[in-house]
Amino acid sequence: MSMANMKGPRFKLCRRLGLNVIGHPKAMDRAGRGTSRADKKLSNYGEQLLEKQRLRAYYGVMEKQMKKYADRAMKAPGISGEELVKLLECRLDNMVYRMGFASSIRQARQMVNHGHILVNGSKVDRPSFEVKPGDEISMKEKSKKIDLFKENFESNLNTLSYIEKDKEDLKARLLSIPDRNDIPIIINDYLIIEYYSK
Repeated sequence: MSMANMKGPRFKLCRRLGLNVIGHPKAMDRAGRGTSRADKKLSNYGEQLLEKQRLRAYYGVMEKQMKKYADRAMKAPGISGEELVKLLECRLDNMVYRMGFASSIRQARQMVNHGHILVNGSKVDRPSFEVKPGDEISMKEKSKKIDLFKENFESNLNTLSYIEKDKEDLKARLLSIPDRNDIPIIINDYLIIEYYSK
């Protein structure tokens, strides 16, 4: 399956990557031994490639974008692998998902693309928009009336230290750049940097 557009059977992708990258409770139900490439003996390069594909699948980004993020992370002060994950975590589509407006990253991206999302009161329809600490994410007035979005937001019990939710007004704020340890993602960041630093 081409991962270029990140569509296609998502449960199958999770089983192949050996990791529930879409956060769906049933994604790994049929994952037996040997279904994942992680079960096979991989070369160092194979391990790097697998981790990179896992991270891409988590955030649903294209290879070209991923390379740009990796280049930025390698230039940033700090540990490159951690910086890479932090950059991806602060994408608008991911924030919309983490804050509970959407039940999946795919749905979050659609919400952004379709103009449902406001950042500090202004419409932003670019999923890759970089959310900064202090930025407030909310929905357009009309979008707040859509039951699905409302239910998503109210039922989401995400208690991440870097996000503050206001359930009354259906809005949330990024409090700070997340600490890598607080980002709920299981990945060997350094292997991905090794892959891109060749």
